[in-house]
Amino acid sequence: MPEEVAKKEQLLQLFANMTGNTKIVEPMKKIHGTLRDSDAVEREIALIMRELLDQGFFKTKLKPIQLAKLVCAYYAGKNDTEIARELGDEKLSKTVARARVRMKLFRELDFKMPFDRNQMEHLLVSGKTMKEISEELGISPSTLREYRHVLEAMVDREMDQYLERIRDVMEDRDLTESMTSSATKDAFGESIDITEAELIDIT
Repeated sequence: MPEEVAKKEQLLQLFANMTGNTKIVEPMKKIHGTLRDSDAVEREIALIMRELLDQGFFKTKLKPIQLAKLVCAYYAGKNDTEIARELGDEKLSKTVARARVRMKLFRELDFKMPFDRNQMEHLLVSGKTMKEISEELGISPSTLREYRHVLEAMVDREMDQYLERIRDVMEDRDLTESMTSSATKDAFGESIDITEAELIDIT
């Protein structure tokens, strides 16, 4: 009887070891390649951002790593104010919004204009000043500029190659996380099935 108890304790310890993070997650890294944590993903995007800014496609007071954090937070479902807070200053929300739009990271709200979009597009090429256009549309000049930035970003193609590379990084991260989560669950499930079967045999 003492021998059976000892064996049961050994199996319980084996079960604990098999279901520990280091026993399950680490092998998954070897199966699926080197996993990139959030910091690594941000660094990779920041390098692309540095290239983009060096080309002079757009100006912002945000640094490459801040733009990378902006991208990751956007994909995580954060709004502009939340992203600004993550960057350390809620007052950066407008700066975040402009940079986000420039990178074609649109929100539904960006297109909810309180006037006909075609009317605005026509007025922008009419030769009228921004002040005159804003008065005709019944909005402030600053709001008009924000909507104009959205329209300009929609048709601009000069940054597309960089934005596509950033999307690839985010998609690779999502795929890796999904595969790792699935594999970890499978390994965890198998360890439970095997150990429970062995425990049943000795009881």
